[in-house]
Amino acid sequence: VGLFLQGITKSTLRHSEFQLEGDYLLGGLFDIHYISSSPSQKRPEAIDCSREIFLLPNYRKFQLMRFTVEEINNSTNLLPNVTLGYELFDHCSDTRSFTDIFKLISVNGSIQPWREPSKNRSKVIALVGPFSSTHALTVAPFFMVDHIPVVSYGSSASVFSEKRKYPSFLRTVHPNQDTTGVIVMILQHFDWRWVAFLHSDDDFGIDGLEMFIKRIKTTNICLAYSKALSEDTDYSLVFKQMEEQKLNVIIVFAPKIYAEAVIKTAIEENVTNKVWIADDGWSLNKMLPKLEGIGNIGTVLGVAQPVVTIPGFDDFIYFTAERALKAGAEQQMLCNQVCNCRNLTAGKIIAADPSFSFPIYSAVHAVAQALHNILKCETGRCDDATLVEPFMVVEELRKSNFTLLNQSVLFDENGDPYSGHFSIVFWNHSGDAQEVGFYYFNQSPGFYINNTQIQWHTGGEVPIAICSPECPTGSTGIHKCCFRCEICPPETYVNITDNAYNCISCKETEWSKEGSTSCNLRLVEYVPFTDSRAILVMAGTFILLGLILAVALLFAVNYHTPVVRSAGGVMCFLILGCLTLCSVSVFFYFGKPTNASCVLRYFPFVLGYSVCLACFVVRSFQIVCIFKIAAKFPKLQSWWIKYHGQWLFITGTFSTQAMLILISFSFYPPRPYNETSWYQDQIVLSCDLNLTAASCSFIILPFLCCLCFIFSYMGKDLPKNYNEAKAITFCLLLLILTWIVFATEYLLYRGKYIHTLNALAVLSSLYSFLLWYFIPKCYIMIFQAHKNTQKYFQGLIQTYTKTIS
Repeated sequence: VGLFLQGITKSTLRHSEFQLEGDYLLGGLFDIHYISSSPSQKRPEAIDCSREIFLLPNYRKFQLMRFTVEEINNSTNLLPNVTLGYELFDHCSDTRSFTDIFKLISVNGSIQPWREPSKNRSKVIALVGPFSSTHALTVAPFFMVDHIPVVSYGSSASVFSEKRKYPSFLRTVHPNQDTTGVIVMILQHFDWRWVAFLHSDDDFGIDGLEMFIKRIKTTNICLAYSKALSEDTDYSLVFKQMEEQKLNVIIVFAPKIYAEAVIKTAIEENVTNKVWIADDGWSLNKMLPKLEGIGNIGTVLGVAQPVVTIPGFDDFIYFTAERALKAGAEQQMLCNQVCNCRNLTAGKIIAADPSFSFPIYSAVHAVAQALHNILKCETGRCDDATLVEPFMVVEELRKSNFTLLNQSVLFDENGDPYSGHFSIVFWNHSGDAQEVGFYYFNQSPGFYINNTQIQWHTGGEVPIAICSPECPTGSTGIHKCCFRCEICPPETYVNITDNAYNCISCKETEWSKEGSTSCNLRLVEYVPFTDSRAILVMAGTFILLGLILAVALLFAVNYHTPVVRSAGGVMCFLILGCLTLCSVSVFFYFGKPTNASCVLRYFPFVLGYSVCLACFVVRSFQIVCIFKIAAKFPKLQSWWIKYHGQWLFITGTFSTQAMLILISFSFYPPRPYNETSWYQDQIVLSCDLNLTAASCSFIILPFLCCLCFIFSYMGKDLPKNYNEAKAITFCLLLLILTWIVFATEYLLYRGKYIHTLNALAVLSSLYSFLLWYFIPKCYIMIFQAHKNTQKYFQGLIQTYTKTIS
C-alpha cells in the first residue's frame, strides 16, 4: 500500500490533472459540463465548457480514468516497464468541442492527409470515450480514418454496431437494444401493457424509442404515448396528455438532466400513483430518491449498470482529488482542460452516481491488455522496441477475453460487450436504489425479479397498466390493449394465440356457434342407397317399372280393340316408354352426388316428361276435336288428320326441349354442391342446378301442363261412361298438387331428405299417369270386356250426338 500511495504521490506532481506523460498516450473525452442551451453565435468560435453546468457524476468518471491509468502504471503484472499517459478533455458539445479532437489526432500541431501515415501518426494509440451517443457520432469519424480504436464507456446507440461505418469502434456498455430488451422483460413480468415512453430528443433517445418499438412488436405491450424531451418541453402538458390516456407506467429513457426535470415536475404537478422505469443513465441517481415528495409519485424501478466496487478508488480521490481542485485555472494547458469546480470535496465525488464506473475501468484495462499482448509482456518485461500501430491495438481489443474484478471483459463481432449483466433496482423508502433483480447476458438463469422486495405504492398489489379489461372468450377488440369487445358471430371464431383482434371465418367444412374460439367439423349428410326411405322409394320405382311392363304387354295383346285405340293406340307405348325413361332418374337421387348423377337426375325426367305431357296434350285436343270442334271447324280436323298434327306437335316438343337442355347443360351443367347455409353443423351434399340457364326448358313443362288441363277441362261434359278426358284432368290435378307440396317442403326444409322427397315427387308424378289413365283401361279390358267393342263405343257417340242436338 505504501509503494502504491508513493506512486500516486509522485504521479500527481504535475501541472494539470488533465494530462500525464507516458510511453503510450490515451485520449479521454468526458462531458464534465453540460450546455443547457445552444447559444446563438455570429462567428465560429470554440466553447469554454467550464462556464457551463457542472455534472458531478461525470467528473467522477473523469477521476476514475485517471485512477485506472495510475493503477496500471503502478502494476508489476500489466505493462511492467511501460507507462501510460493520457490527454483528457472536457467534451461538453457535439458541435463546438473540436479543439480537443484536433489536438488528439494532430501530428506536431498539423492535420493533413499524410502520404506515409506510419511515419506521421498521432501519439494517441486509443481514445476512451465519449460518453453520449450524440458526441460519439461527431467524434468517431475522425478516428475511424486512421483506424484509431475508440472505446466508449457510454455510447449505446445501435448504429455503432455497424462495423462498415465504425470499424475501430468498441464499447464496454451494452447497446440500447439490450437495455430496452430488459425494460420489455420487466413490463412482461408484471403484465404491464399500456405504457408511455419519454425519451431525449437526441441520437440516444431516438434510437432507444426505435429499439423499444421493435422489441414490443411481437408482444402484447402497447406504446400509448411517446414524447421527445428537449429544453423547451412543456412537462405540464406532457403529464396532462398522459393522464388523458390513463397511463400508469412511464418509461423515461433520457440522460440525467432530462430525467431530473421529469421527476421534479412530476412532484410539483402532484402526479401520483405511477410506475416509473429508469434506464441505466439515471436509475442510480443519488439526488432524486431523496427529494421531498418523491414517495408521492409512485414506484420507481430501473435498469442499472452493476455497481462494482473499484478497490483503491476512494483512497485515490482522498489523496489526489482535493490537491488537484486547489490547482486553479492557471494550470490549464489547453482549452477545455480545466474543471472550475471549487468547493468540491472528495466525499461528494465518492458519493456521486457510480453508474458506468466499471465500463470506464474495463475500457482502460482493455486497451492496456491489448498493449500488453502487442508488446509481449508475458516474461515480466515488455519489448519496448516493438512499433505499436493503432490498428494493431484494434485487432487485439477484438480478441479481448479476460476477467477483471470477477467480471468478464469480452467483445462480440460488433465490438459490443458479449457478457455482463444489468441490475434491476427499486427506489426504496430510505432513498436508496435497492437491487431486486438481475438480467445476465448469455447465462442461465438470465432474468429474475424478487417481487416481495418491491414496496408498491398500491399497498402490496402489483399496479395495473391496461387501457381496458380484456374481452371475454370468443370476442374481439379493436386494439391489443384497448378493447371495444364484439362477440364473434356464428360461422366465425377468434384465435387468441394468433389473431385475437379479428373474427376469422370458418372453412366451408366447419361451423361454430356465436362467440366461439374454434370451429367444429360439419357433419356430411346425404341419403345413401342403404337408407330405409331410399329403399322404399326405389322399391316403388321397381314396382312402377313392373306395372309399366305389364300394361305395355296387355295393351300389345289388345292393340286392335277400341279401348287401346281410343287411348291413343301406338301413342300409348310412347307414353309408357317415356314413363320408363323418367323413372330411371329416381335412382340418381341417392348416394354421394357426382357430375354424372347430377345430370341424370334432371335430364331423363325433363326430356321424358315433356314428351309424355305433349302426348296428353294431343290426346286432350283430339278428344275435344272429335266431340266438339269437328262439327264447327271441319277443315281443322281434316288438316290435323292429313298432316298427322299430333306427331308434328310431339316431335316439335321433343326437339325444342332436347335443344334447350343440351344448350343449358353445356354451359351450366348440374354439378355437386355443398349446402351449408341452412344448417350450422351440417353439409348437405346436393346438386347445383342453374335455374336461370335451365329456366326455358323448365317453363315448357308447366306450359304443356296448362294446355293439357285446358283441353281436358273442355271435355268435362262428354258422355258419362266415356271418362278419358276426366281421367287426364284428374291426373293433372294430382300432378299439380304433388309439386305444390314438394315446393312448400323445399321452402321450409333443406336437409338431406329433401332429395328423398324430390325422388318421391317424381315417382308420384309418374304413378299419377299410370294409375289414373292406364289402369282404368286395363280394368275394362280384363273385367268389362263387353265395353271393349266397336258397337259399344259407337252407341256412346250416337247417344252424345243426339243429346247435343
